[in-house]
Amino acid sequence: MPRPIQAVVHLDALQHNLKIAKAAAPNAEVYAVVKANAYGHGIERVYSVFQSADGFALLDLAEAQRLRALGWQGKILLLEGIFAVDDLDVCAALDLSFSLHSQHQITWLTQFQQINPDAKFDVYLKLNSGMNRLGFQAHEYTDIFKQVQALGNVRSVSHMTHFSDADGQRFGQNGIDYQYSMFTQITGSLAGKTSVSNSAAILRHHHHIQSDIVRSGIMLYGSSPDYPDHTIYDWNLQPGMSLRSEIIAIQYIQADESVGYGSNFVAEQAMRIGVVACGYADGYQRISATGTPVLVDSVRTQVLGRVSMDMLTVDLTAVPQATVGSEVVLWGKSSQGEILSIDEVAAGSGTVGYELMCAITARVPVRIES
Repeated sequence: MPRPIQAVVHLDALQHNLKIAKAAAPNAEVYAVVKANAYGHGIERVYSVFQSADGFALLDLAEAQRLRALGWQGKILLLEGIFAVDDLDVCAALDLSFSLHSQHQITWLTQFQQINPDAKFDVYLKLNSGMNRLGFQAHEYTDIFKQVQALGNVRSVSHMTHFSDADGQRFGQNGIDYQYSMFTQITGSLAGKTSVSNSAAILRHHHHIQSDIVRSGIMLYGSSPDYPDHTIYDWNLQPGMSLRSEIIAIQYIQADESVGYGSNFVAEQAMRIGVVACGYADGYQRISATGTPVLVDSVRTQVLGRVSMDMLTVDLTAVPQATVGSEVVLWGKSSQGEILSIDEVAAGSGTVGYELMCAITARVPVRIES
């Protein structure tokens, strides 16, 4: 039989989470962000339940091609824009919108007008409002906007920025105040739609932000964008993915005996230990510390010792009935409906749920559950 680990994608949960995004931003177009292969869930797997979104946002031309191959005829936005002038051939063929965040991209757009004078594009001009990754500076933005608007192959220009701190505070103030104020001051008198809200802004700031197009990402997959301030229960989100395995062996150890590589967990008393078919080669974090939560037979317990390539060990003290074959949920929902949020598990290795769901490796089989 195959190794017992599997990832389960919950289509009903993904659909539920999209409804939460729409309810939080009722006056906006809601785009489903499916970059990184739909945050590890698989574009082809999630497509059926995300078709009710107003558009899709992603990074790669190849992912856009996959959406078109699935039959999507609506809007697709390339969040990082184009990477070479040749990309515009694909954008024209697939009718893709894209961000413009550098003068290089405007130059390529200008050059392409000579190559294909009939092509027309909807572009998103990006303002660097404080994230300091991509985008034009505030002092140049209006002039750039006029330059782009005058191009013959530009059909429409929307305004975009990205919040660095929508999930909390920025220098002791509400995290979006400075950036949103800058954005509205600069774009307020310019024609075009706006797109500023990511998942955290959709959930936390929708009452006082005007965003014609919102980009719902991590919230769709059942992770809280501002954990631990709020959990998935606070936002009424459901896990979009569960990573499940089984106990494959049981060990009995005595006080002062250690578990795993490096002997960094030493028992203080006699313990019953479960060995689980899951390790960092499956995408589980090697640095997940002792105490990282896990469910065994739907009972909450903890990881013990160091995670190895193919196995990890768990404390069975609270689960006396557990035996070889018992279900282990590394994150998500158990077969009995008990939930362990991916955010709690990620905190055990000092990271975020995004990284865990994107890190599932190819050797883990995936099952779809509707």
